[in-house]
Amino acid sequence: MSDKMSDTPLEQPFPRPLSGKLVESPPPALVPSRSEIVGKYVVLEAQDPCRHASALYQCSHNTEDGLKIWNYLTYGPWPSETAYFQFLKNQSASLDPIFYSIRDKHSDAVCGQASYLDIHPVNGVIEIGHIWFGPSLQKTTAATEALYLMIKHAMEDLGYRRMQWRCNSLNQSSRNAAKRLGFRFEGIFYNHLIFKGKNRDTAWYSILDDEWPELNSIFERWLEPSNFDADGKARQSLSGLMQHRSPSMRDA
Repeated sequence: MSDKMSDTPLEQPFPRPLSGKLVESPPPALVPSRSEIVGKYVVLEAQDPCRHASALYQCSHNTEDGLKIWNYLTYGPWPSETAYFQFLKNQSASLDPIFYSIRDKHSDAVCGQASYLDIHPVNGVIEIGHIWFGPSLQKTTAATEALYLMIKHAMEDLGYRRMQWRCNSLNQSSRNAAKRLGFRFEGIFYNHLIFKGKNRDTAWYSILDDEWPELNSIFERWLEPSNFDADGKARQSLSGLMQHRSPSMRDA
């Protein structure tokens, strides 16, 4: 993708009403643990360089498609597995972000990464980011489930009020993924970052706690075995189901 603005019309922020109401049930101020998050298709494992570095390096560096993973991330790729291992040690020691490696339960392969970051437990704000999927995981049900499990864990088990998604505004794949997962566009932070010597304008998306119950039901409907044919192709697309969601019910 070019680093110049495209001729595509600018995405408009979703018009949620503003609110100054009393927060009657403040969030419990819980921090994500490093426990496994287990789904039908994937397991999110606390990132461990000794267990995961080699597999993560191989799936993200050994092919042209793998190397494309790093185009819009602020770091990578690395010249050797040893260099990547040292980087992963620092990632794995971090308290914010908190990193997970994604294991495909069907193949038992570790083939992606994601994290919780910008964690504000008292205010109930959290983000998922540092997301990348190896070529074998990209555009699969397992990839979607991995992100669904992270959102669900934060919103339900930990009681967060706001789930964020931020990405390079030129990364159309990430922006499409955010919308497909039910995130609503909030706007652009211009000149937000410099990464790899280039300017980054950052697109912001979010899911709020009052929106989550409906989104969760949409995800569960999409993940139903009956929604997939014999080849594993979804009969109803997640994007299509999201298009019929309710408007914001947030109190003014």
